[in-house]
Amino acid sequence: MYCKKNLKKEVYGMKRIKIFDTTLRDGEQSPGCSMNIEEKVEVAKQLEKLGVDVIEAGFAIASEGDFKAVKAIANEIKSCTVASLARATKVDIDRAYEAVKDAKYPRIHTFIATSDLHLEYKLKKTKDEIIAITKEMVSYAKSLCDDIEFSCEDATRSSHYFMVSVIEAAIESGATTINIPDTVGYTTPNEYYDLIKFIKENTKGIDDVSISVHCHNDLGMAVANSIAAVSAGADQVECTMNGIGERAGNAALEEIVMALKTRSDIYEYETGICTEEIVRTSELVSYITGVKVQPNKAIVGANAFAHESGIHQHGVINNRSTYEIMTPESVGLRENNLILGKHSGKHAFRDKLQKLGYDLNEIELNRAFIEFKDLLDKKKKVYDTDIVAIVRNETIPYDEIVKLHAFNIHSSTETATSASVKLKIDDETYENVEMGDGPVDAAFKAIQRVIGVQIPLSKYQINAITEGKDAQGETVVKAEYDGLEFTGHGLSTDIIESSIEAYISVINKIMKDSVIYNEMKERLEQVKVQGVS
Repeated sequence: MYCKKNLKKEVYGMKRIKIFDTTLRDGEQSPGCSMNIEEKVEVAKQLEKLGVDVIEAGFAIASEGDFKAVKAIANEIKSCTVASLARATKVDIDRAYEAVKDAKYPRIHTFIATSDLHLEYKLKKTKDEIIAITKEMVSYAKSLCDDIEFSCEDATRSSHYFMVSVIEAAIESGATTINIPDTVGYTTPNEYYDLIKFIKENTKGIDDVSISVHCHNDLGMAVANSIAAVSAGADQVECTMNGIGERAGNAALEEIVMALKTRSDIYEYETGICTEEIVRTSELVSYITGVKVQPNKAIVGANAFAHESGIHQHGVINNRSTYEIMTPESVGLRENNLILGKHSGKHAFRDKLQKLGYDLNEIELNRAFIEFKDLLDKKKKVYDTDIVAIVRNETIPYDEIVKLHAFNIHSSTETATSASVKLKIDDETYENVEMGDGPVDAAFKAIQRVIGVQIPLSKYQINAITEGKDAQGETVVKAEYDGLEFTGHGLSTDIIESSIEAYISVINKIMKDSVIYNEMKERLEQVKVQGVS
């Protein structure tokens, strides 16, 4: 189900600002935010539901995994433009086109640096060479794809007049969107406004193309700079959910969209974003990356609509607008209502999920319903947020090569902790016992003993889904293997079980993308022959 607002192009004379989402490219380049192909597709589908105009699905030349992810998203998405980033070289552009060519609305996004600093120390090119490369590569990209975006990397530290020459070359060669990025988060709102105005007033052909802006948050001004650029005439903003991205991150999509919507009295612009999907999109990105949103984050932080001060609470009770400039419902924030009960059937469960914005297929629904029933046996009160956590855990696909069969923990203050863990691998059960520094450490060591591989963690975190001693614990673990980072999740009212499930999920993801599985199978075959584990 898509928000009706997405169908609007321009309303009551308000200028439509296109939202270019780069969560899956620039956002995913942020340390700790890597995703696998299935996870990227899941995020892309939610971005489509959110109503973004362009999804930058990745940097196709960066790796085989990036290429496959861009291609998978291009094949899946139907209502958004799908773009791939490419340096201004034929090999990059060919790879980008190969990845997006099957999209309903494909775009190649190519770039080259224009600042003196980058020309001298990175590219080692003259200004004439940069203009020549721009002409050749944009023309080449145009021969493959109609929709070409061209970016002047490090634009805000570039000579204005030289950048105009480069932009004119790109436009003459077929670019349809010109991006003026603040690559290192250096500029200020007034300065950026003046730069966009200068480009609009001095660039031949600029009125025939879209002007895009892409701001980083190194000085904490990415959103302010983006809105200043829109005021100066930019009509596309590049941003990420939750503001994730390299270094201090990118301009946050949710902040830009809600600033334009809330202050429409000043900014006479609109977007095609279904704002009621903002919180759900934020939660999905946070869940998949394992990067928790700070509590005081604007729009999507846990405290964004919380009121602790007595004066504030009194005002909100009388009239919410005394201390709230937007409603929680406008961004899709749910009340933490108690839901259903032990005797609720699948139809009631499906109806509740649809009200929460989830449309599950029959297999996903059955799995989630079983988890829901199991949870009711463990918790006295089940909330909407519990259900959302179950759905996320059941609908983000990954191959279950290794499954938890059972575990037993012995822990005390007087003796070392021991853990016995039984794993099911290809319908065979394997068990091992290990000692450790606490139940989680012992369980992880027992799992490693079974699979025969040491997989150390770079992150281990437990979050309570709701309040109370019977709250579900959501465990997030991260591990690095062969230079790649993997994220695993577990969910249970038992934090030991949640931790084990998270560790097993990260092992399954690693096995899918490495040779560990074959090595493990060979070792387990030897174990069966020898009759030991």
